[in-house]
Amino acid sequence: MIIIGLDPGLTCTGWGIVAKSGSRLSHVANGQIRTDAKAAMADRLVELDAALTDVILHHRPDAGAVEEVFVNVNPQSTLKLGQARGVAMLSLARAGMPVAEYSTKVVKKALVGTGGAEKSQIQAMLKVLLPGVKLAGEDASDALAVAITHANMLGSHR
Repeated sequence: MIIIGLDPGLTCTGWGIVAKSGSRLSHVANGQIRTDAKAAMADRLVELDAALTDVILHHRPDAGAVEEVFVNVNPQSTLKLGQARGVAMLSLARAGMPVAEYSTKVVKKALVGTGGAEKSQIQAMLKVLLPGVKLAGEDASDALAVAITHANMLGSHR
């Protein structure tokens, strides 16, 4: 089974793809999608959707998971994040796959064992779980963590 995880953001959306075979996980790919900060909001959302669609068509995942929105101090940032997250969920659902959602705390707990883990701890655990992985950046790391969380949750529901 191929699983894609997304860490949505308007400026940068991370994506990470893992393959699950039994209880074994392996890295497939990861990357980041950046939108043009000078472009209109609608154009940025179209840009994000097109890039995500390309990733989905290239890797053909069976299932997807998206990190939930956390509320920022700045309401405008929260709204922009929510719009990017909506596009991410739409891209996955339109491709016909089931979409799961996980809070940041659940992802951190699933990977490191504590919901208060630091980003550096997540990245260190990714290197243990996916030996030799080259991380495309922080957002891609977070997305891989979401994909791994979903892979592990799939195993616990069967």
